[in-house]
Amino acid sequence: MSSFVRNQWYVAAYGSEVGRELFSRTVCGEPVLLWRTEDGAVTAMSDRCVHRRFPLSQQPSHLAGDRLVCGYHGFTYGADGVCVAVPGQRRVPRSARLASYPVAESDSFVWVWIGDRERADEKLIPRAPWLDHPGYATVRGLEPLAARYGLLVDNLLDLSHETYLHGGYIGTPEVADTPITTEVDETAGVVRVSRHMDDAACPPFYARSTGIEGRITRWQDIEYHAPCLYLLHSRIAPAGSPPPAADGSDPDAFHVEVVYAITPETESSTHDFWAVARDFALDDEEVGAFLQENNRTVVLQDVVALDVLERAVAAEREHYQELSINIDTGGLAARRILARLRAEGEPPAGGEGVRAAAGNGAPR
Repeated sequence: MSSFVRNQWYVAAYGSEVGRELFSRTVCGEPVLLWRTEDGAVTAMSDRCVHRRFPLSQQPSHLAGDRLVCGYHGFTYGADGVCVAVPGQRRVPRSARLASYPVAESDSFVWVWIGDRERADEKLIPRAPWLDHPGYATVRGLEPLAARYGLLVDNLLDLSHETYLHGGYIGTPEVADTPITTEVDETAGVVRVSRHMDDAACPPFYARSTGIEGRITRWQDIEYHAPCLYLLHSRIAPAGSPPPAADGSDPDAFHVEVVYAITPETESSTHDFWAVARDFALDDEEVGAFLQENNRTVVLQDVVALDVLERAVAAEREHYQELSINIDTGGLAARRILARLRAEGEPPAGGEGVRAAAGNGAPR
């Protein structure tokens, strides 16, 4: 059985990636062609001509206004994927149409719906409003992961690995040593994992970006919206600072919103979209460049480890019984939800918004 949850919105690209140049990305095994019409709307359709399956993203295929011309035999399509002209005859076969996908733009992402069109509801798109909010500055990237998407979900829901895999960047001993709390909303398909460290070493990632010297209070509040979006609400403040006020204000702390869009490419590869939004040093280019470089380094450390893990898991001839402990409760809950969604073929019922976490949720 496929590991994909098909009736779901997935991030196919950053909005900045899609323009008048033909652009393709594989989502859940489907080659999806993305381009903007002359009025700026994004269109998503199959990247295979109906005639001889030529990838339409490849030259000499091109756009003529809002019509797509296949560079192999000249089949021509409208922005809705319907063929409007074929070579050598006036009659266009009724079946000559590309599979098209519902598409939406939200929070700097381009989302596509892979599944039954009738079920595509934009209210189900999980939100990450910090990514294009004027009160935050954002750095972002995309890394190819040669591993199944479930391994990335496991990785992100158990941040104790920061202590060991990301030491010298974001990891300190307190991350692995501090117990977590886990909440699961089975109906909405959301897993929340929290780790609050009242007195922790300040890792270079935050010391350099915030200017804090000495010990810190460090909160990590995770929201995973199965199967596609991961949010990490990070709160950093000098140790001993007061907690957020009852009204959600938190002037003594720095807030970082880490966002991962987890998009399966194939059964054994994943598009790892990542973004880091901050509510401080908004115009400081040096801080932005530091966070861009350091977070990409951290992401690539995960990529290397997960690529190794994928090869190891794929090579196993027999099922290996894993040992799970307390730190795995979030990841195990996510696995359970993903298995149910695959079996049901249904999207999560929740997704209209993002819950504020410990006073550090949606932009203030």
